Amino acid sequence: MTERSIRILGDPVLKTPTEEIVVIDDKIRALVDDLLDTVKIPGRAGVAATQIGVGLRAFSYNVHGEIGYILNPRIVETRGDIELVEEGCLSVPNLWFKTPRYPFAKVEGTDLDGNTIVLEGEGLMAQALQHECDHLDGLVYLDRLDQQTRKEAMRQVRESDWF
Repeated sequence: MTERSIRILGDPVLKTPTEEIVVIDDKIRALVDDLLDTVKIPGRAGVAATQIGVGLRAFSYNVHGEIGYILNPRIVETRGDIELVEEGCLSVPNLWFKTPRYPFAKVEGTDLDGNTIVLEGEGLMAQALQHECDHLDGLVYLDRLDQQTRKEAMRQVRESDWF
């Protein structure tokens, strides 16, 4: 229904683990609509509910032209050796760092009708699934960086015009 503004690093909602969605009602349907409208903007691979200020366990994705959402997602499988991949975040604008991610990820959750959804993929999809689930657990990708890279990242954050 509405594209929502993205919360920026420093907003406490980004560091707060989310609550499970227990009842699917009009508020949750509106949340999903907003997540989908917000992720459709070019260059966005995913938007977690926390990034639009909502502390519920849901995210939308937009990977290789496939747009969707999932409620109460949990990572149920990762495979392969962890790789360092270039990663950025709408909540940490204009900064990209090599982030450790598994090359394959599988997530299970539900849709608005309570049906089980399974999302899985390699490459960008695997990265997006891990990134968005991190958001729902109160993490941003900077939390995954090694100590030296994180120190440099935080310096760049402090020097940014948005912080």
